[in-house]
Amino acid sequence: MAKQSKVIIENKRFQLTIERLSYQIIENYNDFADTCIIGIQETGAIFAQKIYDQIKRHKKNAEIPFGKLDITFYRDDFRIRKKPLEASRTEIGFLVEDKKVILIDDVLYTGRTIQAALAAIQHYGRPRSVELVVLIDRRFNRHLPIKANYIGLMVDSLDEAYVEVVWDETGADRVILFPSKKK
Repeated sequence: MAKQSKVIIENKRFQLTIERLSYQIIENYNDFADTCIIGIQETGAIFAQKIYDQIKRHKKNAEIPFGKLDITFYRDDFRIRKKPLEASRTEIGFLVEDKKVILIDDVLYTGRTIQAALAAIQHYGRPRSVELVVLIDRRFNRHLPIKANYIGLMVDSLDEAYVEVVWDETGADRVILFPSKKK
């Protein structure tokens, strides 16, 4: 009998996780001086927007530059894919020179996406520091020595498993664990 997919975070817990991560960031950055938030396109940028909106609700007067970063052509596998990758738009209207960067993605898996994002950020200056925020950390599947500073949930699963974050326009966001990669 084939194993079924399993919803591991949904609605209320999803919102609580976003709030908790936002409060942790607020606690550590306080006035957000010389700080910016950058989400990795596509799904990391959606998550970053939710974190940013939550922070702005509590820090209304804080000037926090927000951007979305496409990493398509910084990936180490972009030339070996079976079909061409489609790039998203990078929307960063500021330099990161000497800024504290809060880099956000939805799932930390092998670390290769984060490596590509760190390379891409360099085109906007040399940051003072970079901290990583992820909704899901698949900690036993890392190929590179990348570690998140803020983690919504750790998921221990086999390499064949697949984690999907579903961003629903109606607010019914959820995270689903599939027993094997989707075809």
